[in-house]
Amino acid sequence: MILTNADLDRYARHIVLKEVGGAGQMALRRATVAVIGAGGIGSPALQYLAAAGIGRLIVIDDDHVDLSNLQRQTIFATDDIGQPKVAAAALAIAGLNPTVDVVMHRARIDAGNAPKLLAGADVVLDGCDNFATRLAVADAALAARVPLISAAVGQFEGQLATFRGWEADKPCYRCFVGGDPDRAEASCAEQGVLGAMTGVLGSLAALEVMRQIVGFGDDSAGKLLLVDALAFRFRTLTLPKDPGCRCAVPHAYPAG
Repeated sequence: MILTNADLDRYARHIVLKEVGGAGQMALRRATVAVIGAGGIGSPALQYLAAAGIGRLIVIDDDHVDLSNLQRQTIFATDDIGQPKVAAAALAIAGLNPTVDVVMHRARIDAGNAPKLLAGADVVLDGCDNFATRLAVADAALAARVPLISAAVGQFEGQLATFRGWEADKPCYRCFVGGDPDRAEASCAEQGVLGAMTGVLGSLAALEVMRQIVGFGDDSAGKLLLVDALAFRFRTLTLPKDPGCRCAVPHAYPAG
């Protein structure tokens, strides 16, 4: 696997970054990233990951494109209305960067199928819209010892975190949120969401995926980024590891 002349042109702005360079670009090409949800967060994330030259994208979504999606789900166009999101996203990715291999799963991910759907992923990006699915994805990523990038938005706010809970000093997703899948939730259809907020969080999530693959800058695992567009404010909090969580039990998730 080498970088062609076309690759050198396409990724020139990455390659000139000393923190990325040719080695980092090759790491992106070798990587497989699973994206849960091709919605408001997943759409810009998929676009930037494809543009960055991720070798293989696993796109998991069971929905179809609706007119109401177009206010924030930038990977789709009006002509895509009625089409499965995974298929429309795959076509858009092919138009943006035909060297990216796209694996489509038109399915709702849950605890039963998550290990199979995420198999082979080096990083998982979760931008789904319900808590039960987030727990299932988080548990599968933890068991497979795969970094989880979790992003969420609501109205004018967003949050982003990277989890590697199998490490002794890093929390898992359950350390952060607990384990009650039946807690009350409100959808963006009920609450509303500013379209550009999903773009901000999706772009930041794509950046964190690339950080996990290439290894540039400070390690973001165990930190929570909070974005408040109304207050024009970004805050970063440190997330502690819960000593009572399953991820803190020695050998609960052994290597291999």
